[in-house]
Amino acid sequence: MKLDAATLKTKCKHYRISNEEYQKICQLLKREPLDIEWPLFSALWSEHCSYKSSKIHLRKFGKTMNATVVNASGENAGIIDLGQGERIAFKMESHNHPSFIEPFQGAATGVGGILRDIFTMGARPIALANYLCFGEVKAPRMKYLMDGVVHGISSYGNCVGVPTVTGQTNFDPSYSQNILVNALAVGLLRPGEKIALSQAQGVGNWVVYVGAKTGKDGVHGAAMASEAFDENSEAKKPNVQIGDPYFEKLLIESCLEAIQQGLVVSIQDMGAAGLTSSSFEMASKGQMGMDLHLDQVPLRDSSMTPEEILLSESQERMLMICEPSKLEAVEKLFSKWGLDACVVGKLKKQRTVSLFWNKELLTEIDPDLLVENAPVYERPFSAWASPRRVSSLPDLKFSAAKVKIELMQVLSNEIAGSRRPIYRQYDQRVGAMTAHGAESDVAIQRLPDSGRGFALAVGCRPFLMQVDAQIGAYDSVFYPALQMAIKGVRALAVTDCLNYGNPERPEIMSEFVASVDAITEASILLKAPVISGNVSFYNETMGSNITSTPATGVVGLRDHVDGLAADRFGKEGLKVLVLRLKGLELSGFGQKPQFKGEYNPQKVTELIALLRKAAMEIPPQASQVVGLGGLALALAKMSLDGIGCQAHQDLSISSWMKNILYQIVWVTDQAEAFEKFFQNSILAADVEILDLAITKKSVLDLGSELQFSLPELQKLSSEALQSYFQGVST
Repeated sequence: MKLDAATLKTKCKHYRISNEEYQKICQLLKREPLDIEWPLFSALWSEHCSYKSSKIHLRKFGKTMNATVVNASGENAGIIDLGQGERIAFKMESHNHPSFIEPFQGAATGVGGILRDIFTMGARPIALANYLCFGEVKAPRMKYLMDGVVHGISSYGNCVGVPTVTGQTNFDPSYSQNILVNALAVGLLRPGEKIALSQAQGVGNWVVYVGAKTGKDGVHGAAMASEAFDENSEAKKPNVQIGDPYFEKLLIESCLEAIQQGLVVSIQDMGAAGLTSSSFEMASKGQMGMDLHLDQVPLRDSSMTPEEILLSESQERMLMICEPSKLEAVEKLFSKWGLDACVVGKLKKQRTVSLFWNKELLTEIDPDLLVENAPVYERPFSAWASPRRVSSLPDLKFSAAKVKIELMQVLSNEIAGSRRPIYRQYDQRVGAMTAHGAESDVAIQRLPDSGRGFALAVGCRPFLMQVDAQIGAYDSVFYPALQMAIKGVRALAVTDCLNYGNPERPEIMSEFVASVDAITEASILLKAPVISGNVSFYNETMGSNITSTPATGVVGLRDHVDGLAADRFGKEGLKVLVLRLKGLELSGFGQKPQFKGEYNPQKVTELIALLRKAAMEIPPQASQVVGLGGLALALAKMSLDGIGCQAHQDLSISSWMKNILYQIVWVTDQAEAFEKFFQNSILAADVEILDLAITKKSVLDLGSELQFSLPELQKLSSEALQSYFQGVST
């Protein structure tokens, strides 16, 4: 029966389906959609599930692939072969919208969801990381959001027994109405362990539901995450899932055991869009059909309708395919862990998914119509031309007194204050693999079989994205790779979480396309493929968009974990050298975002390779990439353990505050060897090295009346964020 105009408008609005998409659905079905089919298309054609505004651009990442990538195309996470039988599965994903609505559960279930993406591949989770962006600390609800998000991350990760080893927390007014909560998880496949895939296989095999019972939490969650916020965002709380980390721990152990015992043909997490996405995607990948009996799904609420069962995003649930002969073993295994394994369907040759409710056939539909035929939009965009690259920057006119005031201000607030009140809430060393944790820029874990050092760092500097979206996106890959290089780590692969505003606005889409192109080129230059990721669009409230933010996670490897350079000064009497690429300068904090110079990705790549080689051949005692805020801030932060430095290089007062894009502090007793290494390198004409200072106990003396009390700096830094997080001692 054809819908009247008013009913059609109401349905399209409720299910977030445009009129053009409705017309396409009718063309594919060759009829009007049935009542039960509306929620199916709503979920799987949402931006969150279908990537309909980004898909044509994300294909560029295919050019980054190399021989280290294990073939797992279209799976829950990417896998890299580390050699010696060890493989790493990892992925980054957003939970921005749920975390803004309900910060504790939104962040906690973001952790739970990304963990399931990892262990559904057969990999044991070994590390968690996060990338967070908050707004002005005095903005409405911001303290509540900050405390809730960090508490949610720590609560879930600590309870499930996976260490949170690194992260990044940014503050900028553009996130005041749309915070970013990006979660990253890493899993390890040890020698001989099996990889699990999600492709449905085997006519007559059972479709088995395992894990927690299904409730009404998270219904329409995928669609909610695919639209902007308005004044009614608080009403979307029922769309936020509720997690149970102790249940997830049981699920991890039972699923990994089932996979390694060969009891599972295929397996998929019930993540975004819940049972709908897992069942239809598994069937589509396998080009098979499936009978699914919704009345057999274990429920927390007996009043749930078929639509609610299909769309629920209740946590800690998996869908697996198993052979009939192994069903008893599957049931026995999950029972051992206190979990149910319930048959809810069966695979069939005919390529349709048939949904039943108490033996009534609700619909029979080709899964490809939902999975492979979602609309693909070529949103309008312009070729990138930065409006903020300039031939000259205003001179910084700082007195010694002003430098002191500025430095103490940034150390005592959210810009550069210690993140210790955040990471102290995370258990960083559960599992006994962590050599360097969240107190360092680069997390490093000892791999249990080879003893090699596995490294993890996250990237993207929002201030640099405001300067230039193309340079900022290059930097989102290069900066963590550079932080790794000065610790002797080679970057191997990248995952990303591309957080942007409304893609229907050409200026936002232009930044997105420029970012994808830059990340692609950076990854090719580094030979570090982009193997997994996520896109989060519509980070917009009342027409106001966030700063475009392509967060990244970069993984790397070094031969061992011995002799790792520290991030801070740790010994007196060592030379403090500064190496910088020439001609790359940024405006400072509080100034209009601008950039001067010719950005050359090839030269940045060469710098990364040379610094890694230097770190292995001339190991520094400490090393640090200078961030935004200049040399004075970098040296102050390196002095916070009580060993500072005394400068003997006669720099102008303003030079201490200058933002030079790539400069490195290198602390060594082999200064001549380091200088000679670069004088004989391919970058000899492109870098300059300053013999800046010597390390000295209890002193930070930059000359020209720039002397600082280390106890005072320590106090300012440690207390900067303390009041925003409850019950955490520094």
